[in-house]
Order: sequence, then structure tokens, then C-alpha cells
Amino acid sequence: MKHISVTTFIHILFTTALAILVATLVYFVSNSLRKDQDTEITRYKFLAESLAVNLLKDPPQSKVNKFMNKFHLKLITPEKVQPQIEKKGETVMIVGDPEAPDVRVFTLRTEPSWLHKLLNIPRQKIYYIYVDMPGYRMMLIDDQQRSRMIDIVTLVGGVLFVLLLALYYMVLVKLYPLKRLHRQIERFAAGEMNIKIAYDSHDEIGRIARSFDKAIGHIHQLMNSKNLFMRNIMHELKTPITKGRIVAETIEDETAKGFLIKAFERMNELISDLADVERITMYDFKPDIDDLFLQDAVHRAERILLADPERYTIRVSDRPIRTDIKLLALALKNLMDNGIKYSPDRHVTLQSVGNRLEIRSKGDPLKEPLAYYVEPFSQDEKRSSGFGLGLYIVNSILDKLGYPFRYSYDRTRGENVFSIVIND
Repeated sequence: MKHISVTTFIHILFTTALAILVATLVYFVSNSLRKDQDTEITRYKFLAESLAVNLLKDPPQSKVNKFMNKFHLKLITPEKVQPQIEKKGETVMIVGDPEAPDVRVFTLRTEPSWLHKLLNIPRQKIYYIYVDMPGYRMMLIDDQQRSRMIDIVTLVGGVLFVLLLALYYMVLVKLYPLKRLHRQIERFAAGEMNIKIAYDSHDEIGRIARSFDKAIGHIHQLMNSKNLFMRNIMHELKTPITKGRIVAETIEDETAKGFLIKAFERMNELISDLADVERITMYDFKPDIDDLFLQDAVHRAERILLADPERYTIRVSDRPIRTDIKLLALALKNLMDNGIKYSPDRHVTLQSVGNRLEIRSKGDPLKEPLAYYVEPFSQDEKRSSGFGLGLYIVNSILDKLGYPFRYSYDRTRGENVFSIVIND
């Protein structure tokens, strides 16, 4: 049941209710018609035989009238109904000689009402008793009031059916805004940020829509604040770096000058990488995919690592790949930087194994699954383990590039192994 949508559940509920109502109505009508038919056959058999027997005794007219009044029989002119009986009538029973019967019972069906047509209920019958005996030749019509129970129940059932359909329609109309809200939420989740949810109703759906619209506005404010903060901090960082770069040009010692210029250039690259991180975390960000060689990305990662070459070892077989060189280099740089900072020997190894890039560093195995460490804004215990926002950035980059990110522990060497699977 938990996997069935609300709309589907309502479809099933109302369809079941309507089916039960129709089945109950059909059963009741069919059963009542069968009982009425048995009762009618018994009644007209009794009336036909009673007339045949009593009229043979030539009773007085008053007694005949009393019999007719008792059983609601009314005398009519035979010629009035004879054409209809000959055309549409049905013979129910015969009393006497089949060639020249004394009493015959006929029936004619009435015109059906719209309700009878709708529910396929048989038409009501009008019964006629024709007497053809010595001294008596008459046509009687049964004037007894028929039970209206079937019509009443049918009418009530029809009204309930219409009410259920109306209720079904109203519930679907009431739920339609929920579908619209769901589509808007999906668009927002897909990265379409400029969505305005307007729903004027004051019911639960309206309150949810307004609350979500407020949440969208709050998210916009947070994103704008974050963007403003990132622009300001990058601007404030670039200003002293630029000044330092200018001052470094005035130093006469070429060795110191070269070292400082290289350091300031790397800092500029780091600020650019920080801007890339901001872009990566946006929903609508798309990597700049290009044809290049794996060594290009590795060399770029090595250049922005800002680490002593003695702290890392690179054993990577070159091959052509299609990727975003900046993003892949940034991911490799973060993983190598983590390995250097948090391994006991302050050393990390980057190597290629088949279609994988492995970043290996000595240390104890992770206490939690990898999914725990790639969550953003990690808590103190994560940061104390050395895995905070860095792995979140790595995971976000690899997710955008479509590269699986895995972790394993090599117990033989006592090394943590982070793997990037490059499926090209």
C-alpha cells in the first residue's frame, strides 16, 4: 500500500464502492423480480381456476362483482385491448380445453422508464384475464397496485451512484493542485530555481504550497548570501595576492623571487579552484568535457598540490580520456592532499590500475562507510578524522563527471585506498 499513490488509491476505492453498489442493486432487483414472478404465477393460476369453477355454477352478478372487487379485477371491453394482445401479448396460462379454453391469462409489458433502460430492468407487466364460457364472455384487467419496492430501491441506488460519482469527481478536483505542486517541486529539484508557487486555497494543500514557496524564498536568500560571501572573500584574497605578486617582482634574489612568484600564482589557482567548487555545487552546472590525456590532469593536480615532491609518488600510465581537466585535477589534488596530511608518514601514492586511479596512503581504516564522509558540512568528529568538506567536493566533482568513487582498505599494506573509476 505504501507504494500506491493517493490518486491511484482513490481510483481503486471509488471503483470498488461503485462496483459493490451496482452489484448489490442488480442482485436485489434480480432476486425481487424472481420472487414477484413466482408470486404472480401462483396468483393468476388461482384466479383463473377460481373463475372457471365458480362461473360454471352460474352465480348471481353481485357475487361475481364481489369476487372481482376482492381481487382487484376490472371489467374492460375486449375489443379495446385485443389488437395489442394479438400483436405483443403473451399467454401466461390456460384453464380448460386447449382448443377452446374457458379462461386465458395474457400479459402485456409497459413501456420502460429511463431508469429501467439505464439499469436494464425488465418492464412491468399488465395482466388480462379473458373468460369465454357459456353466459360469460368478458375481459378483465388486474387493477391491483404493484409493489413499487423495486422502483424505489432502483431510484435510491441510482441517486447513490450519482452521488458517489460526484464525490469521486470532487475528490479528484481537490487533489489536482497536489499534482501541480508535485510537478513544481520536481522542477525545483531539477535546478529550476525561479519557481513561484501560488495556491489561494486555505486547505492543507494550500498551506503546504505556501510553506514550500516560503522555503524557496529562504533558499534563494541563502544562495544569494553564499554567492555574495564567495565573491567578497575571493576579491579580498586576490587583492593582497596581487600586491604580493607585484612586490615579489622587485626582489633581486632570483631564487626567492621565483619561489614567491610561484607561490602567489598557485594561490591564484587555488582561488580559481574555489570558484569552481562554488559552480560545481549548483544544480545546473555542466562540466567542460574535452579530449585530453590522463597525464595532463595529473600534472595539473601536481601543480596545484602545493606539496613537497618527496611527499607523493605518481605512477600513472598515460592514455586518452574525455573529461573536464580542471575538475578531475581538483579531485585528485584534494585526495592527495588528504593523504599527505593525515597519513602517519605524510606520504601518498597516485597510481593507475586498469581503468582505475588509486590514491593510497597509510593509516587506520575509516570507522564509517564512505557515504558518511562525503556528506557536506561534516561534524567535528569527521573533521578531527581529516575528512570534512574535501571529500564532499571530490564526490560532487566525480558525480558530475560520471566517475564512480570507491573506498577500500588494503590490510596487507595497511593503506587506505580511494579509487576513481574512469569509464571511457
